Amino acid sequence: MLTGCASTPPASSQRASVPSARHISGNWVEVQRGDTLGKLATRASVPLERLQRFNPSADTRRLKIGQRLLIPTQQERAPSGGPYRYQIRPGDTFASIARHFGTTSGRIQSANPNASPTGLRIGQVVAVPLSNATASSAARASSTSSNASKPAAAPASSAPSQSLPGSARRWPWPLDDYRVVRRYGPDSRGTLQPMLLATQAGAQAKSVAPGEVRFADGMRQLGDVVIVHHADNLQTVYALCERIVVQVGQQVSAGDPLCEVGQSDSTQRYDLLFDLRQGGKPIDPRQVLR
Repeated sequence: MLTGCASTPPASSQRASVPSARHISGNWVEVQRGDTLGKLATRASVPLERLQRFNPSADTRRLKIGQRLLIPTQQERAPSGGPYRYQIRPGDTFASIARHFGTTSGRIQSANPNASPTGLRIGQVVAVPLSNATASSAARASSTSSNASKPAAAPASSAPSQSLPGSARRWPWPLDDYRVVRRYGPDSRGTLQPMLLATQAGAQAKSVAPGEVRFADGMRQLGDVVIVHHADNLQTVYALCERIVVQVGQQVSAGDPLCEVGQSDSTQRYDLLFDLRQGGKPIDPRQVLR
C-alpha cells in the first residue's frame, strides 16, 4: 500500500504489497525445452485439469519456451465458466490478473466491492469473473468436445454411488500426459457419459490401482477395452484402445500398462475413455483420482 504520494497511479495499475515475513505458495513457472503440461503438473503435484483451468490461454499442444504458467494454491478455485477464486501474488494488479484470465479489470473490481485495487494484499483471495465472450467460448468448446465424442461414448443410466470405500483414495490418473476433453456427467439428454481424456500418439493407458484384469477384448463402437476389478467391488474401464497388452486373469499393479490408446476417426485425436464403477454403478473419477 502506497501512502503519502503526490500522485496516485490508476487503480488498475496498483501492485500488491509484499509482506516481509509471509510465504505464499503457488508460484509462476517458466516453460523449459521439453516441458509438457502433464510434466509440469506432475512436478508441481497439481492435477492436470486444475493446471489447465488456471492457465486458460495456454495451448496444451504447443507450449512456448519461456511462457509463464500459474501454479494454483489450495485456496484457489476454478469452476467451469467462473468466477475463479484467485489468491493475490507479489506484483499483481487487477489489470494483470484480468489479462491472464481473459477478462477486464472493471469486471474484477465489480466482483470485489470490498477489495481496494490500490491496497491488494499478498494472499488475499479475490473473485475473477470471466468475460461474456470468454465464458461463451469455453462453453462452445466444451459442447464441441462432447458432441464430437458422443459416438464412442458408453452411456451410463444408473445414478452414481454416493459413498466411496477407503481404498478409493488418491489414485493416479490412467495417462501420464492428458487433457480432459469431456468430463464425467450427464449430456444434453440427461444420460451419464464417462470421462474422455485426450493424449498423444503412442500413449499407454495404465491401471490406476492394483487389481485383476477381467475383460480384455473388443467392443462395438468402443474399440479394444480393458476392465480391471479392484478391492471393495470397484471396477475401472479403459476403452478406445488400439492394442491391448494384458490378458484376462492377469494381476496388475497401479501404473502397469494395459493398452495403447487409439486414434479417433472422427476427431483425429488419441482419446481414452475412462470409467470408474462400484458394483456396476458409475462414480465420478474426480472423486478418486489425485
